[in-house]
Amino acid sequence: MLLNEMRTKLIQKNLFKGTREFEIIDDQVLVKSGKDETLSVTLAVLNPEPLITRSHLEFVSRVNGEPLLALSLSKPNVTEFNEFVSTLKQKALQEYNAISGISVTSKPATLNGNLYEEPPEFDEVTPEDVGKNKRISVEGLENAINMLQTYVNNDEILPLIAALESLKQAPHDHSKLVRVATVFNELESGQGAVLTYAPYVSIILSDDPFGSD
Repeated sequence: MLLNEMRTKLIQKNLFKGTREFEIIDDQVLVKSGKDETLSVTLAVLNPEPLITRSHLEFVSRVNGEPLLALSLSKPNVTEFNEFVSTLKQKALQEYNAISGISVTSKPATLNGNLYEEPPEFDEVTPEDVGKNKRISVEGLENAINMLQTYVNNDEILPLIAALESLKQAPHDHSKLVRVATVFNELESGQGAVLTYAPYVSIILSDDPFGSD
């Protein structure tokens, strides 16, 4: 099935939480709740393999494992739910690959796997665990810095911008990458804005084998 034939919109209704609408538009997922509440999540930030709880399926951040999207299982029905999740998984992987410069000719088999399998276990990752052989794009760093300076320019992220600038000057210096990871972890609530406007940060901090030489 071609991408433009896949389901890009899902509407879920809950007796207590009301109606939530999820829609994949370009490189983002828009989540509408109520009349005026809209949340956007950058696809490249999402881990394409979701976690499943008793009642929800959660897409988490590639960087810190925090849930960014939570879908009620099998709503409004199993067919629509599975089609939307399959599309979302594929788009998240494609956007990540596009940003990191990865070319893939085939779709991983896991994208069409059983959505109700037990979620995989992940080891806790510390800043020092960031891949020592990670391939860093100077152009990607420049774009991330420009986006942060344009859209999230406040004192809270200045240390991160400085760390990114330092890494840009020495992209093969692992200690510079560790410094970026350390500063990012210290942002706490500010991480969401960084990942939204500078998704390349998630690329260099994620422990993805495709990001290594």
